[in-house]
Amino acid sequence: MWALLLMSIYAAYLGLQVQRTRNAQGEQKKELVKGRYNVRHYQIGSILLALMVIGSVGGMAVTYINNGKLFVGPHLLAGLGMTSLIALSASLSPYMQKGANWARATHILLNFVLLGLFAWQAITGVQIVQRIISNA
Repeated sequence: MWALLLMSIYAAYLGLQVQRTRNAQGEQKKELVKGRYNVRHYQIGSILLALMVIGSVGGMAVTYINNGKLFVGPHLLAGLGMTSLIALSASLSPYMQKGANWARATHILLNFVLLGLFAWQAITGVQIVQRIISNA
């Protein structure tokens, strides 16, 4: 989970570089285009989408298999919210590719909320693992 959080921060960095590239002019734009930030952002985002969905479903499956139930609490609800947010954010890609600024702004907003939830999710996940270890 912590590796995914770091990957998410890297995706945010790449997204900011894409925005810088879009707003740059002249020589600066030529230099930024060489970084292929847009391609890397899209690729990392796709990997994050897949891993988050798999992680969310996998986490719930393992919890259910081990305990015969899901523990409805902040960690589960935040995880489900994160899964929904990343899917919604990714679904805006076709609109952003066509130049829709509303989609870009929504994508950025969703991803910053997602990043905040993810940081909190990682911390509560460590607490859950510590509880499991202490009960073993």
